[in-house]
Amino acid sequence: MLEKAKALSPELIRIRRDIHQHPELSFQEFRTAKLVADTLLELGIEAETGIGRTGVMAEIGTGDGPTIAIRADMDALPINEKNDVPYKSQNPGVMHACGHDAHTAILLGAAHLLKQSLAEDEWRGNVRFLFQPSEEAFDADGTSGATAMIEDGALEGVDAVIALHVLSNGPNGLFIFQDEYSMAAVDMFEARLFGDGAHGAYPHNGSDPIFMLGQILNALYAIPSRQINPLRPSVVSLGQVNGGNAHNVIPKEVMLKGTIRSFQEDVRQQLWEEIERALKISEALGGSYELNIIKGYPALYNAPEVNGWMRATAQELVGETAVANHEYGMGAEDFAYMTQKTKGAMFMLGAATADGVARFHHTETFDIDESVLPLGTAVLAETARRFVSGSF
Repeated sequence: MLEKAKALSPELIRIRRDIHQHPELSFQEFRTAKLVADTLLELGIEAETGIGRTGVMAEIGTGDGPTIAIRADMDALPINEKNDVPYKSQNPGVMHACGHDAHTAILLGAAHLLKQSLAEDEWRGNVRFLFQPSEEAFDADGTSGATAMIEDGALEGVDAVIALHVLSNGPNGLFIFQDEYSMAAVDMFEARLFGDGAHGAYPHNGSDPIFMLGQILNALYAIPSRQINPLRPSVVSLGQVNGGNAHNVIPKEVMLKGTIRSFQEDVRQQLWEEIERALKISEALGGSYELNIIKGYPALYNAPEVNGWMRATAQELVGETAVANHEYGMGAEDFAYMTQKTKGAMFMLGAATADGVARFHHTETFDIDESVLPLGTAVLAETARRFVSGSF
């Protein structure tokens, strides 16, 4: 399977660069979806479009037996690319800065290989290909691409779901696995502190929301270290604070925004409660507050059994030295919604460029080493092939 995937390398690179040059934002992946559907049709695979609004779904197999799904995301980010490369984004202000172009190319390559396998091997099930929109964002109703596809039946009858994510700062060609909770639940909060305001020369004439903020900041930043069990990871970070318009006027209002990260659901709930408790300090200082918690993606749970399938496949195809077990971190992934519905797992694939430049995710200089494309293609395809061949 690896040799077949390597033979596809020029086509994988061509598809990835085509998508990279024409990035589309969340729930706007119309061109990308058409490219995917057209490519699948060329392989003799009929696809359904409009799944989860702008997603694509296809399936091959025997029509009975168990079903495994492979998922790739397709959306880009609102970033203006600064890379000077032939495949630079042609859409100003939009860029594939997280590797979803690579994920889509890899899944199309896996579809190619599995279509061949269906004709050559004994299958006992089905493989479903899920090309998902909008991983990077959710709409005003809290719907992301994963939830939208699930609502449209993308996981109905699915016994397991697998995926990968390229890692631009990971050692090239290294397969990284982590069992159980692997990426964090992500929530956001927006708060406003209210006081009376006053002239800066006469602060005693009113309550000061900036003074309140100073006390509240200590309470907010102490939540993970003093309120949460230290054996249970969590993060509370502020990303924005705004208040006031003049050097000598105490404002009536201060606004703050932040992010919340956790793994366990009870810790997630406790963080919300502790943030509210910290903001109540404003009331003791003569002010008031408003708090809005914006619930985001849940924590990603990688089923050890499914991870085991992919880990064993990677070890056999690329060698044990190319496989590592390592923590992912406090980033978030809406693939977590899928692993809540059925057992599944995602692995990371190191794809650092050879020039030694740190090309971090969600930055204007993000890029990957395209030599890893056939590696990801082979492991996803071979894992699915073994599943439908009864090897797991």
